[in-house]
Amino acid sequence: MNVIVTDSGFSSDDWSKGFADMTQTIANDCCRGVDVPSDALPDAMADLIGSAMIRIDFPAPTDGRGFTLAAVLRRAGFKGRLRACGHILADQYAMARRSGFDEVEIDASLAERQPEAQWLARANWQAHDYQARLRG
Repeated sequence: MNVIVTDSGFSSDDWSKGFADMTQTIANDCCRGVDVPSDALPDAMADLIGSAMIRIDFPAPTDGRGFTLAAVLRRAGFKGRLRACGHILADQYAMARRSGFDEVEIDASLAERQPEAQWLARANWQAHDYQARLRG
Protein backbone atom coordinates (compact mmCIF):
# COMPACT_ATOMS: atom_id res chain seq x y z
CA MET A 1 0.00 0.00 0.00
CA ASN A 2 1.44 3.36 -1.01
CA VAL A 3 1.50 6.40 1.25
CA ILE A 4 0.56 9.94 0.22
CA VAL A 5 2.69 12.73 1.70
CA THR A 6 1.36 16.28 2.01
CA ASP A 7 2.25 19.25 4.18
CA SER A 8 0.03 17.62 6.84
CA GLY A 9 1.97 14.35 6.88
CA PHE A 10 1.10 10.81 5.79
CA SER A 11 -2.30 9.70 4.57
CA SER A 12 -3.83 7.00 2.43
CA ASP A 13 -4.64 7.56 -1.21
CA ASP A 14 -8.09 9.08 -1.75
CA TRP A 15 -7.88 9.06 -5.58
CA SER A 16 -10.26 6.32 -6.71
CA LYS A 17 -10.70 7.14 -10.42
CA GLY A 18 -7.61 5.32 -11.67
CA PHE A 19 -4.91 6.43 -14.07
CA ALA A 20 -4.37 6.25 -17.80
CA ASP A 21 -1.00 6.26 -19.50
CA MET A 22 -0.40 9.64 -21.15
CA THR A 23 -0.11 7.89 -24.52
CA GLN A 24 -3.65 6.55 -24.25
CA THR A 25 -6.55 8.56 -25.59
CA ILE A 26 -8.13 10.24 -22.59
CA ALA A 27 -10.33 12.84 -24.27
CA ASN A 28 -13.51 10.97 -23.32
CA ASP A 29 -12.09 9.79 -20.03
CA CYS A 30 -11.23 13.09 -18.40
CA CYS A 31 -12.11 12.01 -14.87
CA ARG A 32 -9.19 9.55 -14.75
CA GLY A 33 -5.74 10.67 -13.75
CA VAL A 34 -2.84 10.63 -16.17
CA ASP A 35 0.46 8.84 -15.54
CA VAL A 36 3.42 10.70 -17.00
CA PRO A 37 6.85 9.07 -17.30
CA SER A 38 9.92 11.03 -16.31
CA ASP A 39 11.18 11.01 -19.88
CA ALA A 40 8.07 12.72 -21.31
CA LEU A 41 8.85 15.74 -23.42
CA PRO A 42 7.98 19.08 -21.80
CA ASP A 43 6.21 20.12 -25.03
CA ALA A 44 3.74 17.24 -24.53
CA MET A 45 2.52 18.68 -21.21
CA ALA A 46 0.20 21.20 -22.89
CA ASP A 47 -2.08 18.34 -23.97
CA LEU A 48 -2.68 17.44 -20.30
CA ILE A 49 -3.81 20.85 -18.97
CA GLY A 50 -7.48 19.79 -18.66
CA SER A 51 -6.72 16.67 -16.59
CA ALA A 52 -8.05 16.43 -13.04
CA MET A 53 -4.95 14.60 -11.74
CA ILE A 54 -1.48 14.09 -13.12
CA ARG A 55 1.00 11.69 -11.54
CA ILE A 56 4.63 12.09 -12.64
CA ASP A 57 6.99 9.17 -12.17
CA PHE A 58 10.34 9.47 -10.42
CA PRO A 59 12.19 6.24 -11.25
CA ALA A 60 15.19 7.16 -9.07
CA PRO A 61 15.97 9.83 -6.47
CA THR A 62 18.70 11.10 -8.80
CA ASP A 63 16.26 11.69 -11.67
CA GLY A 64 15.01 15.27 -11.41
CA ARG A 65 13.22 15.50 -14.75
CA GLY A 66 9.86 15.27 -12.98
CA PHE A 67 10.52 18.59 -11.23
CA THR A 68 10.90 20.25 -14.63
CA LEU A 69 7.72 18.64 -15.96
CA ALA A 70 5.77 19.84 -12.92
CA ALA A 71 7.03 23.40 -13.33
CA VAL A 72 6.17 23.35 -17.04
CA LEU A 73 2.63 22.17 -16.27
CA ARG A 74 2.04 24.86 -13.65
CA ARG A 75 3.42 27.62 -15.89
CA ALA A 76 1.13 26.40 -18.67
CA GLY A 77 -1.88 26.86 -16.39
CA PHE A 78 -2.52 23.40 -14.97
CA LYS A 79 -4.83 23.83 -11.95
CA GLY A 80 -5.50 20.17 -11.13
CA ARG A 81 -3.93 17.85 -8.62
CA LEU A 82 -0.26 17.14 -9.30
CA ARG A 83 1.46 14.16 -7.67
CA ALA A 84 5.09 13.03 -7.68
CA CYS A 85 5.28 9.26 -7.52
CA GLY A 86 8.12 6.87 -6.90
CA HIS A 87 11.59 7.39 -5.53
CA ILE A 88 11.28 10.79 -3.88
CA LEU A 89 13.19 11.29 -0.65
CA ALA A 90 12.12 13.41 2.31
CA ASP A 91 15.01 15.77 1.51
CA GLN A 92 13.44 16.39 -1.91
CA TYR A 93 9.98 17.25 -0.57
CA ALA A 94 10.58 21.03 -0.53
CA MET A 95 11.80 20.94 -4.15
CA ALA A 96 8.73 18.91 -5.14
CA ARG A 97 6.41 21.49 -3.57
CA ARG A 98 8.29 24.44 -5.09
CA SER A 99 8.11 22.78 -8.51
CA GLY A 100 4.32 22.65 -8.28
CA PHE A 101 3.50 19.25 -6.83
CA ASP A 102 0.63 19.06 -4.37
CA GLU A 103 1.65 15.72 -2.93
CA VAL A 104 4.12 12.85 -3.12
CA GLU A 105 3.31 9.14 -3.38
CA ILE A 106 5.85 6.77 -1.83
CA ASP A 107 5.78 3.05 -1.14
CA ALA A 108 5.37 1.64 2.36
CA SER A 109 9.01 0.55 2.63
CA LEU A 110 10.25 4.10 2.01
CA ALA A 111 7.70 5.44 4.50
CA GLU A 112 9.14 3.02 7.05
CA ARG A 113 12.75 4.07 6.34
CA GLN A 114 11.86 7.78 6.27
CA PRO A 115 9.02 8.18 8.79
CA GLU A 116 6.45 10.94 8.78
CA ALA A 117 8.51 13.16 11.11
CA GLN A 118 11.25 13.45 8.47
CA TRP A 119 8.73 14.62 5.87
CA LEU A 120 7.00 17.01 8.28
CA ALA A 121 10.39 18.60 9.04
CA ARG A 122 10.33 19.80 5.41
CA ALA A 123 6.63 20.70 5.27
CA ASN A 124 7.36 24.39 5.87
CA TRP A 125 8.94 24.47 2.42
CA GLN A 126 8.13 28.12 1.73
CA ALA A 127 10.05 29.40 4.74
CA HIS A 128 13.36 27.87 3.68
CA ASP A 129 13.63 29.18 0.14
CA TYR A 130 17.13 30.54 -0.43
CA GLN A 131 15.84 32.95 -3.09
CA ALA A 132 13.44 34.52 -0.59
CA ARG A 133 16.31 34.89 1.90
CA LEU A 134 18.46 36.60 -0.74
CA ARG A 135 15.65 39.01 -1.64
CA GLY A 136 15.61 39.94 2.03
